[in-house]
Amino acid sequence: MRIAHWEESMNRRSAIALGVSAAAVTPLFALAASAKTKTYGPKEGKEIAPGIRVVEVGTGNSDIPAYKSISIVDVVFQPGTHAPAMVMDNDMVCTITAGEFTIKKADKEFKLKEGDMYTCAKGKTDEATNTSAEVGVHRIAMLISA
Repeated sequence: MRIAHWEESMNRRSAIALGVSAAAVTPLFALAASAKTKTYGPKEGKEIAPGIRVVEVGTGNSDIPAYKSISIVDVVFQPGTHAPAMVMDNDMVCTITAGEFTIKKADKEFKLKEGDMYTCAKGKTDEATNTSAEVGVHRIAMLISA
């Protein structure tokens, strides 16, 4: 009987933990989904390289113990633009909300299209090229360390 009670208790704990985790990330995914309807003018945000601009979307506190906050930005790439390899300052979750990209990391290269996601690790390099004929957008959730 004690084993059954322990298993039942663990299942409840797991369900509660899963529910709390889902509640914590739901706003993040809502922000990622809402980017699809937003288009940016050629002067919105801050230019970080020719043809590439960063638009701040929002910032919030994090319930994930390793991170104190999450900052969401859209990186807007004109057709054919290239962001050279840069070292990531934070862990990030990136969603392609428009366009198609080739992403290059130290150990691999891959292609992404609208709706695809990938991650970047703090201290690692990442390079992106908008390979489409349209304006491309990366929605990036930057996880700011605690």
